[in-house]
Amino acid sequence: MSQRARAIWTVRGGAALGRDDRSLIAGIVNVTPDSFFDGGRHGAPPAAVAHGLALLAQGADMLDVGGESTRPGAAPVDAAEESARAVPVVRALAAHAPVSIDTSKAAVAEAALCAGAVIVNDVSACRFDPELTGVLAQYKPGYVLMHSLGRPESMQAAPRYDDVVGEILSFFEERLSALTAAGLPEERVALDPGIGFGKTLAHNLAIMRDIERFFALGRPLYVGVSNKSWTGEFFGQGADRRGPATQTASALLAAKGVLVHRVHDVAATAATLALTEAISGAISRATGGERP
Repeated sequence: MSQRARAIWTVRGGAALGRDDRSLIAGIVNVTPDSFFDGGRHGAPPAAVAHGLALLAQGADMLDVGGESTRPGAAPVDAAEESARAVPVVRALAAHAPVSIDTSKAAVAEAALCAGAVIVNDVSACRFDPELTGVLAQYKPGYVLMHSLGRPESMQAAPRYDDVVGEILSFFEERLSALTAAGLPEERVALDPGIGFGKTLAHNLAIMRDIERFFALGRPLYVGVSNKSWTGEFFGQGADRRGPATQTASALLAAKGVLVHRVHDVAATAATLALTEAISGAISRATGGERP
C-alpha cells in the first residue's frame, strides 16, 4: 500500500483532508481529570484552549477535543458534564483549525457540531447511543469509525479474537453499511482500528503489522498509538517514557499509508512524519515512483 493510495476524507463543510498526499496530525486536547496520559493538566476550558492553540503552533492539522476519558477502566460521565467541559473549548478552537469532538453521545456530538466541530470521533461506532446515528445523518460531519471490544470500563477484561484484523474488517464492513444506509455519506468516514481498545499487546502488534488490509475498504485510516499501554508493556516503561516507541510506530504507520495520527506530542510527531515522508520520497524517486 503506497502513501499515494490514501483516500480523501471529507468533513463537515466539504473540506477534503488528505489532498496534498501527506500525513496529518490530530492534536489531543483532553478536558478531563482522568485521562491516562495528561488527565487534569488542561482540565479547565481556558487551559484546554491554550493547550490547543499551542498544539496548532507545533504543527497540528486538527484538534480532537474530549470531555470524557475513554481509557480502559474509566468511569462514564453524563452528557451534561461532558458538554460543559468540551463544548466551550470546541467553540473557541474551531475558529483556528478543524476540530473533532471525541464522544459517543448524541447530545454532546450535536452541541459540539453546533459550536463549530466538523468531525465526530466515536469510540463506540454508534453502539452506545443509537441516537448518534441520527445526528450524523443530519449534520454529515467527518466521522471516525472506531473498533472497540465493549465499553471502556470492561474492554480489557481478557479480550479474545480468532483473527483480530479479519474480525475488525468485518466489523467495519457492517458498520459502514449501517451508517451509509442511515444517511451518512461514505466519504465522510475514516476508520480507526482502535489500538488498545479491547486488545492485548499481541493484537495491537498484529493490527499495526497488517494495517494495509484495512485499505481494502477504500477509506482513510485514523490511528491513535500515542503513549498507550502497549508501548509500556512492550518495554516495561511508564507513560512518561513512551515517546520513542510512539514516534517509531507513527513513522512505520505513516510509511504504510495511515492518513491521520492522533497524538499528544505534536512537535515530535511533526518532525517524525516530515522525516518519514522525506525518506519515502527519496526512495520513490530512486525506484521510479514506487513507494514502500
